[in-house]
Amino acid sequence: MLESIDLTKKYGTKTAVENVSLRLTPGHIYAMLGPNGSGKTTWMKMAAGLVKPTSGQILFDGTPVGIESRKKIAYMSTEPYFYTWMTVRDVGKYYGDFFEDYSPEQYGRLLAEMELTEDLKTSTLSSGMMAKLKIAVTLARDAHVYMLDEPFNGIDLLARDAIRGCILSRFSPDRILLLSSHLVEEMEAIADQAVFIKAGRLAETADLEDLRTREGVSMADRYRTIFGHEEATK
Repeated sequence: MLESIDLTKKYGTKTAVENVSLRLTPGHIYAMLGPNGSGKTTWMKMAAGLVKPTSGQILFDGTPVGIESRKKIAYMSTEPYFYTWMTVRDVGKYYGDFFEDYSPEQYGRLLAEMELTEDLKTSTLSSGMMAKLKIAVTLARDAHVYMLDEPFNGIDLLARDAIRGCILSRFSPDRILLLSSHLVEEMEAIADQAVFIKAGRLAETADLEDLRTREGVSMADRYRTIFGHEEATK
């Protein structure tokens, strides 16, 4: 279980995440939704142990996240984080040096599905190819939690189908998948739970099947209800 309790992160006078209490349990695919700047990335970075909270706690299986939890949580950031001299093959070796659960065989299979070859230089990759590479190397880990920040950014429509299949292949009843995005329609086809973050605060959590059967609304409908005015004023 991954849980935040009254989690807050401030950068100077700016509050990126404010008093967010959220519990994620295995066997679910969560969509973390909200406009850019709503706090999704900051929450995920704290869950990955990369950013320290200003106050509150974030726990993995009841223990504060840290060095040990990083062995079980696979996080993909939106930023490029490979050295320019690396090839796609080097990226795999780099991950193998850091993570014991990394599988070269799984990496090779995912690269093939993403139509990437190991001899490619990362410095020559398009934004879409780089996005696919980041997904492949993250999903090559045998982790308990996968957190993918904006996995469909820069990806064309046809490639999204392949990526969706790769993401779903890592799902199992003992794992947590968390995907952040502002592409609500893409998330609707994958997730069964929604987490809406608005201006750094938790606006709502929802079981998507309950939304559809009890209220007759989709995740996109709920997104429009929560963020409609905010999006319209941009």
